[in-house]
Amino acid sequence: MPRTQQYVVDLSADERAELEAMLAAGTHKTRVLTRARCLLHADDGLTDEQVSQAVGCHPGTVARFRKRYTEDGLAAIHRRKADRVYERKLDGRAEAHLIALACSDPPEGRSRWSLHLLAEHLVALNEIDIESISHETVRQVLKKHDCTLTDQPRG
Repeated sequence: MPRTQQYVVDLSADERAELEAMLAAGTHKTRVLTRARCLLHADDGLTDEQVSQAVGCHPGTVARFRKRYTEDGLAAIHRRKADRVYERKLDGRAEAHLIALACSDPPEGRSRWSLHLLAEHLVALNEIDIESISHETVRQVLKKHDCTLTDQPRG
């Protein structure tokens, strides 16, 4: 006995026409066209398994997209779910300290700075109020300001 669908897709005539026009044009990304096909088949009353066989994707994909459509409407076709937003650890003042540190002489016993070493020393500075910082953050800041850790000039 097939289970009932938790999220029901009920397309309006305008939405259906828009999706069919998208498919006819064929100029959209494949994932957008797949989502459009999923919605059209789901609107026809097919189950997730039937839609997945007709479209050629996993039933879980159909279920997730059916849910997104019911929550966000037709706009869900064109965009992915918002990625996580990270808070910046370094402000402009801290970035300036990092660049100054990278341009200074390396610690005794070292021939040059490493990303990990810069991260450790930046956290150890009493002037900067951060608990920890990753070497990847250091790399991104140095890249943003076109700085290198090598002795050779760029260009």
